[in-house]
Amino acid sequence: MDFDDLTQLRNKHPAWRLLRADSAPLVLSFLGRHFVDENNGATPASALIDALDDHLYTIRSRDPELFPREPVEYLDDWASPERGWLRKFYPVDSDEVHYDATPPVEKAHRWVQELQRREFVGTESRLHTLFDLLRQIVHGSETDPEVRIAELERRREGIDAEIDAVREGRVAPMHETAVRERYHQFSSTARELLSDFREVEENFRSLDRSAREKIASWGDSKGELLTELVSTRTDIAASDQGRSFQAFYDFLLSEQRQQELAGLVADVQRMPAVEADRRLRFIHHDWAEAAERTQQTVRNLSEQLRRFLEEQAWLENRRVLDLVRTVEHAAIRVRNDPPSVDLGLEIDEPGVTVELPFERPLYSVRPEASVDSLISPEEADDAEFDALLTQRFVDVARLAGNIRAIIPPHSTAELADVIGMYPVEEGIAEVLSYLALNEDDIRIDMHDDEEITIDYTDPEGIAKRTRLPRVTVTRA
Repeated sequence: MDFDDLTQLRNKHPAWRLLRADSAPLVLSFLGRHFVDENNGATPASALIDALDDHLYTIRSRDPELFPREPVEYLDDWASPERGWLRKFYPVDSDEVHYDATPPVEKAHRWVQELQRREFVGTESRLHTLFDLLRQIVHGSETDPEVRIAELERRREGIDAEIDAVREGRVAPMHETAVRERYHQFSSTARELLSDFREVEENFRSLDRSAREKIASWGDSKGELLTELVSTRTDIAASDQGRSFQAFYDFLLSEQRQQELAGLVADVQRMPAVEADRRLRFIHHDWAEAAERTQQTVRNLSEQLRRFLEEQAWLENRRVLDLVRTVEHAAIRVRNDPPSVDLGLEIDEPGVTVELPFERPLYSVRPEASVDSLISPEEADDAEFDALLTQRFVDVARLAGNIRAIIPPHSTAELADVIGMYPVEEGIAEVLSYLALNEDDIRIDMHDDEEITIDYTDPEGIAKRTRLPRVTVTRA
């Protein structure tokens, strides 16, 4: 990159402008936590305003002079074209404005995080990763069957030798330093993958935006526009970015792969050598949610094709445009030579409505009604309210919200993991309420062949344990 390229990036790129802004600590601390660390997608304005208000309250408690503007003013400023840090839009199924972070915010947040001093810098695991990538490139591109068979046989000999060593008791477990190094690499790569999804979604959205502009400004035949849109949709699927994303999406939606990945992550989190990050426990769910948002952007382009193919809507729109153009041509034609007679519009009234005064009903006095709402003293009984006050209510909506916050659509998790993230508050009644949930997008399955044990604390503070069949929770 030369001097002119860097100067243009410094002046125009939103990420660089964000790092230069005086309010960069506020923007990165709030947007970075809400959209990057917590992996939230498009958020309604009301929810984001409340979250920013709480964040500003915490900052102003230390210095009341900092950031005196209202939260909505900051959000509108960050979403302006001059800033470009937030995307402000109306979703298809909502009449409330939503906000979503842009890829420059992800890049600035990642760069600032890299400035922090790292206590542990691993190199061995990355070297192994580089070797594995080179092997995949070389051997995966080989077209000679003999060479590929020789490589597979060499790998099989290595696996057989390792099996023989394990059977003979010559097992050398991985050192704790190597375990921690690989866990740190997994953590950073997993979070970088979430950041990449937002950039991929932005690229797909730009293609979708260009397709909408073509539909709105097209003046030629319908067939030519349809050919242009179909080729654009094909280019998205056939591009390197589209192929890579689709392969990732298909791999992640495999139930077998999901179960394997969930098991591996759970095993790693339980290792004593690893300082487990609770956020990584459900990182595959965050991947699925981010991939679903990106896939939805591609679906929007297909929806544009479907709407365009609706012949009746097309004819109606063309009819309206023809009428508007006819009026415009007539106005231009008579602009310099107006007609000598006054133009007007006369409508003959078809008739006069006649209402006779005696057709209206006369006033009729209603009989008086006496109401005695007092209870005589001899009929009043002393009510027992102790049993009513001891009743406890389990908020089923809160339980369903816990499940939706953890499990993304088209995914399955253990009920024990859900209770682990949201501990039981109302005793065994809350556990039974989970089993009795009746929501359209939540399915509860019980597996009688396995049993699990759930520890909880009842409302009186007594630690208890219950045993029940293994329960899985699936989002539709």
